[in-house]
Amino acid sequence: MASGCGSGATATDSAAPAEAAGYPRSVSDCGQKVEVTAPPRRAVSLNQGTTEILLSLGLADRMAGTATWTDPVMKGLEKANAGVPRLADDMPSFETVLDAEPDFVAASFASTLGPGGVATREQFTELGVPAYLSPSDCAGKDNSGDGDGVRDESLTMDAVYGEVRDLARLFDVEQRGDKLVADLKARVERATSGVDASGVTLMYWFANSTSPYMAGCCGAPGVMTRELGARNAMDDTREEWPQVGWETVADRDPDVLVIGDLTRRSQTAETAAKKIEFLESDPVTKNMTAVRKKRYVLLSGQAMNPTIRTVEGVEKVAAALRAYGLTK
Repeated sequence: MASGCGSGATATDSAAPAEAAGYPRSVSDCGQKVEVTAPPRRAVSLNQGTTEILLSLGLADRMAGTATWTDPVMKGLEKANAGVPRLADDMPSFETVLDAEPDFVAASFASTLGPGGVATREQFTELGVPAYLSPSDCAGKDNSGDGDGVRDESLTMDAVYGEVRDLARLFDVEQRGDKLVADLKARVERATSGVDASGVTLMYWFANSTSPYMAGCCGAPGVMTRELGARNAMDDTREEWPQVGWETVADRDPDVLVIGDLTRRSQTAETAAKKIEFLESDPVTKNMTAVRKKRYVLLSGQAMNPTIRTVEGVEKVAAALRAYGLTK
């Protein structure tokens, strides 16, 4: 067993008392029950998406660590984030997480909290550490394959709003959760008011210039596309992020390219600048409509994932379509 709980201690020794008013509390999460006996005080977030929810709920002082980052932290959360230890820029080891003595663990993706990731939920719960997985990565989604999963049902923002409310309930900050959800909904409504992008085709490129990851129909990019009334040029696949050939991309010739601007370094062409340099120089892509007309929308990786920053994606794509004169 890992050494993070050494000297016979358990992972929850530094947590709140075993019983607290209104506890235990539980939520139903991805087919499992997640229960806490007191508001978590040493939470570890294994992905940037769950980190930014916890920070947005004002819970920085109850976080013992974060990991797996693709972008700078969301604007407005810089100060709060600076006070939370970063266990790793990428995926941490199980031992590193246990060394932080967590009493609660949250993750955005089954690839992080599951086989092949940091550890499985069962491994954490065996040590008395409740483990929460974002419902946006399990509800209506099959993660059993080798890729980023396949959606049986289209993602909606309700899954993200539900995650906010789940975490707020477990941490006993329900009012903060309700306010955050209300604010997010209001932002979507403002961004999409009067926007009709029917007839406009979009394509979303997350990473990799050799065999690009382009968004399928039904993940976070699908939320943006539907909210604006546009069409995803890759809407014939339910894979979350299928890898396709550039000939396929060029043949589908979208009106607008939505491009991930990432700061991590795990794939080729992570930054938007590198992606655009490739698009404008490669003989297969340089004559595409979006490339010739320089119709690009730059998004953070988190905005292209099912997170609270998907709202940021809706806002930026809507603003760009207006600027390009593509809305009715």
